[in-house]
Amino acid sequence: MGVQGHTQYLLEQQLSRLGFLGKGESFTRDWQDFLGHGIFATDGEEWAASRQLLRPFFAQHRVRDLDIFETHVQQLLLLIKGHGKEIDISELFYGYTLDAATDFLLGRSVGSLGNADAQFARAFGDVQRIQNIRQRAGPFQVLVPLKKFWEGLKVMDAFIEPFVQDALNHSPEELDEKETKSGSGIIRDQIVNILLAGRDTTAGTLSFLFKELSAHPIAYSKLRREILEKVGAGQAPTYDDLKNMPYLQHCISETLRLYPSVPFNMRIALKDTTLPRGGGHDGLSRVGIKKDTIIGYAPRHLHLNPNMYPAASASSPPVQDFWPERWETWTPRPWQYIPFNGGPRICIG
Repeated sequence: MGVQGHTQYLLEQQLSRLGFLGKGESFTRDWQDFLGHGIFATDGEEWAASRQLLRPFFAQHRVRDLDIFETHVQQLLLLIKGHGKEIDISELFYGYTLDAATDFLLGRSVGSLGNADAQFARAFGDVQRIQNIRQRAGPFQVLVPLKKFWEGLKVMDAFIEPFVQDALNHSPEELDEKETKSGSGIIRDQIVNILLAGRDTTAGTLSFLFKELSAHPIAYSKLRREILEKVGAGQAPTYDDLKNMPYLQHCISETLRLYPSVPFNMRIALKDTTLPRGGGHDGLSRVGIKKDTIIGYAPRHLHLNPNMYPAASASSPPVQDFWPERWETWTPRPWQYIPFNGGPRICIG
């Protein structure tokens, strides 16, 4: 079955009626202070309810409205110019995506771009950094200092609380129409979960895209030419403009192929189960998986499997090379390209 088959099985079956694969109680417990009972820290019916609650945020009419993003892009461009100074463009991308995400989701930006005193952005970064240290520390996480973690959570919650209360102040009829009757805790948790995803994934992809374009001047020139031809130098692109720029799409797809937002992920066996291949003397029989076993899968490893591509040649660079043109002739089969995960838990946005 191989890597591709096991990954497909793992992601398709994690929310089957048997419910034998998921994030697991340990993950939910370890991340509860930060993510609470949000969509990225739950399983089963609780996860399904979270997805249903968040779906309206990503309706097409909202995604097509680019005015919110354009405001923050203009602020980003002013800072990228640098005025003769060296800049950390990745840091600017993280500020941009946080500002755009809070504006898009909450109707108010945290204003972190170019603002060293932006409390929410600093608190959010501190909490995320310390949470990752706690997770990696495993049984030694009791030794991790948490003063900045708790201080950061207080700042985050103080910023989010007015938006939670505004949602709860709707009439019962309005809440029915919006398909939500959630309490303040779950609303807070979902906001934090979506801000985490909206900030990191987009900022990471932009950072890697600019890194590769800076190292590939031909691709940069080709992309610039397409943008000037389709949009021009002095106006903002529309949603339809973005959809009608194939080389831009190829550049983004190639970046996500090489640098998926979650290059390595895992699931936990919620009960004794099996994988369809890997057992027996020939590796073709089922293999037993005990409850609480961690099962890892690596989208980046899958994307770089040379067996999925034409043989490397002068006209087809190796799979580890950034080459947007490969998307003009290569179309991945199902489960060969999963930058947004797959199965029931595929990225909601």
